[in-house]
Amino acid sequence: MSMSQAMTSAPVAENKVSLWRRFLNNRGPVYIVLTLIGFLWIFPFLWMALGSVKTQREILAKPPKLLPEHVTWENFARWFTQLDFGTYFTNSLIVSVITVLGNIVFCSMVGYALAKMKFTGKNILFGAVMVTLMVPSVATFVPLFVIVSNMGLSNSYAALILPFLTQPIGVFLMRQFIGGIPDALMEAARIDGAGEVRIFFQIILPQCGPAIATLSILTFLSSWNNFLWPLVAAQTEDKYTLPVALSLYSTGQNATNYSVLLAGAVLVITPILLLFIFLQRYFIQGVAMTGIK
Repeated sequence: MSMSQAMTSAPVAENKVSLWRRFLNNRGPVYIVLTLIGFLWIFPFLWMALGSVKTQREILAKPPKLLPEHVTWENFARWFTQLDFGTYFTNSLIVSVITVLGNIVFCSMVGYALAKMKFTGKNILFGAVMVTLMVPSVATFVPLFVIVSNMGLSNSYAALILPFLTQPIGVFLMRQFIGGIPDALMEAARIDGAGEVRIFFQIILPQCGPAIATLSILTFLSSWNNFLWPLVAAQTEDKYTLPVALSLYSTGQNATNYSVLLAGAVLVITPILLLFIFLQRYFIQGVAMTGIK
Protein backbone atom coordinates (compact mmCIF):
# COMPACT_ATOMS: atom_id res chain seq x y z
CA MET A 1 0.00 0.00 0.00
CA SER A 2 1.34 3.40 -0.97
CA MET A 3 1.72 6.25 1.46
CA SER A 4 -1.11 8.23 -0.18
CA GLN A 5 -3.52 5.30 0.13
CA ALA A 6 -2.60 4.84 3.80
CA MET A 7 -3.16 8.54 4.47
CA THR A 8 -6.56 8.35 2.74
CA SER A 9 -7.76 5.25 4.59
CA ALA A 10 -6.73 6.58 8.01
CA PRO A 11 -9.16 9.55 8.01
CA VAL A 12 -11.95 7.27 6.74
CA ALA A 13 -11.44 4.81 9.59
CA GLU A 14 -11.18 7.67 12.06
CA ASN A 15 -14.43 9.17 10.75
CA LYS A 16 -16.22 5.84 11.16
CA VAL A 17 -15.01 5.54 14.74
CA SER A 18 -16.04 9.11 15.52
CA LEU A 19 -19.47 8.59 13.98
CA TRP A 20 -19.97 5.42 16.04
CA ARG A 21 -18.89 7.19 19.20
CA ARG A 22 -21.19 10.08 18.41
CA PHE A 23 -24.02 7.61 17.86
CA LEU A 24 -23.45 5.97 21.22
CA ASN A 25 -22.88 9.22 23.07
CA ASN A 26 -26.06 10.80 21.75
CA ARG A 27 -29.07 8.53 21.21
CA GLY A 28 -27.45 5.22 20.44
CA PRO A 29 -28.45 3.53 23.71
CA VAL A 30 -32.01 4.78 23.30
CA TYR A 31 -32.24 3.28 19.80
CA ILE A 32 -30.86 -0.02 21.05
CA VAL A 33 -33.39 -0.20 23.88
CA LEU A 34 -36.25 0.73 21.54
CA THR A 35 -35.10 -1.96 19.09
CA LEU A 36 -35.18 -4.58 21.82
CA ILE A 37 -38.60 -3.44 22.99
CA GLY A 38 -39.87 -3.49 19.39
CA PHE A 39 -38.57 -7.04 18.92
CA LEU A 40 -40.20 -8.21 22.15
CA TRP A 41 -43.48 -6.56 21.05
CA ILE A 42 -43.49 -8.08 17.56
CA PHE A 43 -42.24 -11.55 18.51
CA PRO A 44 -45.67 -12.90 19.63
CA PHE A 45 -47.17 -11.79 16.30
CA LEU A 46 -44.30 -13.45 14.45
CA TRP A 47 -44.82 -16.64 16.44
CA MET A 48 -48.55 -16.53 15.68
CA ALA A 49 -47.99 -16.06 11.93
CA LEU A 50 -45.41 -18.83 11.70
CA GLY A 51 -47.44 -21.14 13.95
CA SER A 52 -50.47 -20.77 11.71
CA VAL A 53 -48.67 -22.66 8.92
CA LYS A 54 -47.33 -25.41 11.21
CA THR A 55 -48.85 -28.75 12.05
CA GLN A 56 -50.05 -29.56 15.55
CA ARG A 57 -47.05 -31.88 15.99
CA GLU A 58 -44.58 -29.10 15.19
CA ILE A 59 -46.24 -26.67 17.59
CA LEU A 60 -46.11 -29.17 20.47
CA ALA A 61 -42.56 -30.30 19.68
CA LYS A 62 -39.88 -29.86 22.36
CA PRO A 63 -37.69 -27.92 22.11
CA PRO A 64 -39.91 -25.55 20.13
CA LYS A 65 -38.78 -24.28 16.74
CA LEU A 66 -39.58 -20.86 15.35
CA LEU A 67 -39.56 -21.76 11.65
CA PRO A 68 -41.89 -24.47 10.34
CA GLU A 69 -40.32 -27.59 8.86
CA HIS A 70 -43.16 -28.10 6.40
CA VAL A 71 -45.40 -25.16 5.56
CA THR A 72 -49.06 -26.16 5.42
CA TRP A 73 -52.15 -24.11 4.59
CA GLU A 74 -54.53 -26.76 5.86
CA ASN A 75 -55.27 -24.75 9.01
CA PHE A 76 -56.60 -21.84 6.95
CA ALA A 77 -58.45 -24.17 4.60
CA ARG A 78 -60.28 -25.68 7.55
CA TRP A 79 -61.65 -22.27 8.52
CA PHE A 80 -62.97 -21.68 5.00
CA THR A 81 -64.39 -25.18 4.49
CA GLN A 82 -65.35 -26.93 7.73
CA LEU A 83 -65.86 -23.97 10.08
CA ASP A 84 -67.92 -21.61 7.88
CA PHE A 85 -65.52 -18.69 8.14
CA GLY A 86 -67.55 -16.61 5.68
CA THR A 87 -70.57 -16.41 8.01
CA TYR A 88 -68.52 -15.42 11.04
CA PHE A 89 -66.52 -12.87 9.07
CA THR A 90 -69.70 -11.35 7.62
CA ASN A 91 -71.26 -11.07 11.07
CA SER A 92 -68.18 -9.38 12.51
CA LEU A 93 -67.95 -7.04 9.53
CA ILE A 94 -71.62 -6.02 9.69
CA VAL A 95 -71.50 -5.40 13.44
CA SER A 96 -68.19 -3.50 13.32
CA VAL A 97 -69.00 -1.31 10.31
CA ILE A 98 -72.46 -0.28 11.58
CA THR A 99 -71.03 0.37 15.04
CA VAL A 100 -68.28 2.55 13.57
CA LEU A 101 -70.74 4.53 11.42
CA GLY A 102 -73.09 5.00 14.37
CA ASN A 103 -70.31 6.27 16.60
CA ILE A 104 -69.08 8.66 13.91
CA VAL A 105 -72.53 10.24 13.52
CA PHE A 106 -73.86 10.20 17.08
CA CYS A 107 -70.61 10.89 18.93
CA SER A 108 -69.95 13.79 16.55
CA MET A 109 -73.43 15.19 17.19
CA VAL A 110 -73.06 15.00 20.97
CA GLY A 111 -69.52 16.33 20.77
CA TYR A 112 -70.70 19.26 18.63
CA ALA A 113 -73.45 20.11 21.11
CA LEU A 114 -71.09 19.94 24.09
CA ALA A 115 -68.38 21.96 22.36
CA LYS A 116 -70.26 24.69 20.50
CA MET A 117 -73.78 25.01 21.84
CA LYS A 118 -74.91 26.79 25.00
CA PHE A 119 -77.66 25.17 27.04
CA THR A 120 -78.50 24.58 30.68
CA GLY A 121 -76.70 21.63 32.25
CA LYS A 122 -74.04 21.29 29.55
CA ASN A 123 -71.21 20.96 32.05
CA ILE A 124 -73.20 18.47 34.12
CA LEU A 125 -73.88 16.39 31.00
CA PHE A 126 -70.22 16.42 30.04
CA GLY A 127 -69.30 15.43 33.58
CA ALA A 128 -71.69 12.49 33.35
CA VAL A 129 -69.99 11.38 30.14
CA MET A 130 -66.61 11.54 31.85
CA VAL A 131 -67.90 9.54 34.81
CA THR A 132 -69.10 6.74 32.53
CA LEU A 133 -65.53 6.40 31.27
CA MET A 134 -64.56 5.20 34.75
CA VAL A 135 -67.36 2.63 35.00
CA PRO A 136 -66.14 -0.85 33.98
CA SER A 137 -68.18 -2.51 31.26
CA VAL A 138 -68.65 -5.62 33.43
CA ALA A 139 -70.70 -3.54 35.88
CA THR A 140 -73.34 -2.83 33.22
CA PHE A 141 -73.23 -6.25 31.59
CA VAL A 142 -76.15 -7.87 33.44
CA PRO A 143 -78.52 -4.84 33.30
CA LEU A 144 -77.73 -4.44 29.61
CA PHE A 145 -78.52 -8.08 28.91
CA VAL A 146 -81.82 -7.82 30.83
CA ILE A 147 -82.82 -4.73 28.82
CA VAL A 148 -81.97 -6.38 25.49
CA SER A 149 -83.85 -9.56 26.45
CA ASN A 150 -86.95 -7.67 27.57
CA MET A 151 -86.95 -5.79 24.25
CA GLY A 152 -86.95 -9.13 22.41
CA LEU A 153 -83.66 -8.39 20.63
CA SER A 154 -81.67 -11.43 21.79
CA ASN A 155 -79.79 -13.32 19.07
CA SER A 156 -80.01 -10.51 16.54
CA TYR A 157 -77.74 -7.94 14.94
CA ALA A 158 -79.55 -5.25 16.93
CA ALA A 159 -78.46 -6.90 20.19
CA LEU A 160 -74.85 -6.89 19.02
CA ILE A 161 -74.87 -3.30 17.73
CA LEU A 162 -77.24 -1.06 19.72
CA PRO A 163 -75.44 -1.20 23.11
CA PHE A 164 -72.25 0.12 21.51
CA LEU A 165 -73.66 2.57 18.98
CA THR A 166 -72.46 5.57 21.03
CA GLN A 167 -69.51 5.32 23.40
CA PRO A 168 -68.22 7.85 25.96
CA ILE A 169 -64.66 7.82 24.62
CA GLY A 170 -66.01 8.82 21.21
CA VAL A 171 -68.03 11.68 22.67
CA PHE A 172 -64.99 12.93 24.57
CA LEU A 173 -62.71 12.67 21.53
CA MET A 174 -65.08 14.49 19.18
CA ARG A 175 -65.88 17.17 21.77
CA GLN A 176 -62.18 17.89 22.24
CA PHE A 177 -61.53 18.13 18.52
CA ILE A 178 -64.61 20.15 17.59
CA GLY A 179 -63.81 22.59 20.38
CA GLY A 180 -60.73 23.63 18.42
CA ILE A 181 -62.68 24.56 15.27
CA PRO A 182 -63.00 28.37 14.96
CA ASP A 183 -66.44 29.74 15.83
CA ALA A 184 -66.11 32.20 12.95
CA LEU A 185 -66.86 29.41 10.46
CA MET A 186 -70.19 28.65 12.10
CA GLU A 187 -71.09 32.31 12.57
CA ALA A 188 -70.49 32.94 8.87
CA ALA A 189 -72.70 29.97 7.98
CA ARG A 190 -75.49 31.23 10.27
CA ILE A 191 -75.31 34.66 8.66
CA ASP A 192 -75.80 32.95 5.29
CA GLY A 193 -78.93 31.27 6.62
CA ALA A 194 -77.59 27.78 7.35
CA GLY A 195 -79.26 25.78 10.11
CA GLU A 196 -77.52 23.70 12.75
CA VAL A 197 -78.00 20.45 10.83
CA ARG A 198 -76.45 21.91 7.69
CA ILE A 199 -73.62 23.47 9.68
CA PHE A 200 -72.90 20.13 11.33
CA PHE A 201 -72.84 18.02 8.15
CA GLN A 202 -71.28 20.53 5.74
CA ILE A 203 -68.87 22.46 7.96
CA ILE A 204 -68.10 20.53 11.15
CA LEU A 205 -67.80 16.94 9.89
CA PRO A 206 -65.49 17.79 6.92
CA GLN A 207 -63.12 19.45 9.43
CA CYS A 208 -63.01 16.35 11.66
CA GLY A 209 -61.06 14.00 9.41
CA PRO A 210 -58.26 13.12 11.89
CA ALA A 211 -60.67 12.75 14.81
CA ILE A 212 -63.03 10.58 12.75
CA ALA A 213 -60.13 8.37 11.67
CA THR A 214 -59.04 7.97 15.29
CA LEU A 215 -62.59 7.21 16.41
CA SER A 216 -63.02 4.72 13.56
CA ILE A 217 -59.91 2.76 14.52
CA LEU A 218 -60.73 2.70 18.23
CA THR A 219 -64.35 1.72 17.66
CA PHE A 220 -63.57 -0.89 15.01
CA LEU A 221 -60.89 -2.42 17.20
CA SER A 222 -63.24 -2.59 20.19
CA SER A 223 -66.15 -4.00 18.20
CA TRP A 224 -64.11 -6.46 16.14
CA ASN A 225 -62.39 -7.94 19.22
CA ASN A 226 -65.49 -7.91 21.45
CA PHE A 227 -65.93 -11.41 22.85
CA LEU A 228 -67.96 -11.54 26.06
CA TRP A 229 -71.06 -9.69 24.85
CA PRO A 230 -71.42 -11.54 21.50
CA LEU A 231 -70.87 -14.81 23.36
CA VAL A 232 -74.00 -14.12 25.44
CA ALA A 233 -76.12 -12.13 22.98
CA ALA A 234 -75.54 -14.44 19.98
CA GLN A 235 -77.19 -17.75 20.82
CA THR A 236 -77.01 -19.52 17.45
CA GLU A 237 -74.11 -20.16 15.09
CA ASP A 238 -75.49 -17.96 12.33
CA LYS A 239 -74.96 -14.92 14.61
CA TYR A 240 -71.51 -15.83 15.95
CA THR A 241 -68.73 -13.32 15.38
CA LEU A 242 -65.12 -14.27 14.73
CA PRO A 243 -63.83 -14.08 18.33
CA VAL A 244 -66.67 -16.32 19.52
CA ALA A 245 -66.09 -18.82 16.72
CA LEU A 246 -62.36 -18.70 17.40
CA SER A 247 -62.87 -19.73 21.01
CA LEU A 248 -65.49 -22.40 20.37
CA TYR A 249 -64.10 -24.16 17.32
CA SER A 250 -60.38 -24.22 18.12
CA THR A 251 -60.94 -27.00 20.68
CA GLY A 252 -60.99 -30.58 19.53
CA GLN A 253 -62.37 -33.64 21.26
CA ASN A 254 -59.41 -34.12 23.57
CA ALA A 255 -57.22 -31.01 23.38
CA THR A 256 -56.95 -27.55 21.92
CA ASN A 257 -55.95 -27.49 18.25
CA TYR A 258 -53.31 -24.78 18.45
CA SER A 259 -52.56 -24.71 14.73
CA VAL A 260 -56.21 -23.96 13.89
CA LEU A 261 -56.35 -21.47 16.77
CA LEU A 262 -53.31 -19.55 15.46
CA ALA A 263 -54.66 -19.56 11.89
CA GLY A 264 -57.93 -18.12 13.15
CA ALA A 265 -56.03 -15.49 15.14
CA VAL A 266 -54.23 -14.42 11.95
CA LEU A 267 -57.56 -14.10 10.15
CA VAL A 268 -59.01 -12.05 13.02
CA ILE A 269 -56.09 -9.63 13.34
CA THR A 270 -55.45 -9.02 9.62
CA PRO A 271 -58.37 -6.57 9.02
CA ILE A 272 -57.33 -4.55 12.08
CA LEU A 273 -53.75 -4.25 10.86
CA LEU A 274 -54.88 -3.22 7.38
CA LEU A 275 -57.22 -0.59 8.80
CA PHE A 276 -54.52 0.84 11.03
CA ILE A 277 -51.96 0.94 8.21
CA PHE A 278 -54.47 2.73 5.98
CA LEU A 279 -55.46 5.31 8.62
CA GLN A 280 -52.17 5.52 10.54
CA ARG A 281 -51.34 9.08 9.56
CA TYR A 282 -54.80 10.36 10.47
CA PHE A 283 -54.82 8.35 13.70
CA ILE A 284 -51.58 9.92 14.95
CA GLN A 285 -52.76 13.38 13.93
CA GLY A 286 -56.11 12.88 15.66
CA VAL A 287 -54.52 11.68 18.89
CA ALA A 288 -52.16 14.66 18.90
CA MET A 289 -54.90 17.20 18.23
CA THR A 290 -57.48 15.84 20.69
CA GLY A 291 -55.10 15.55 23.64
CA ILE A 292 -55.58 11.82 24.32
CA LYS A 293 -52.86 10.53 26.62
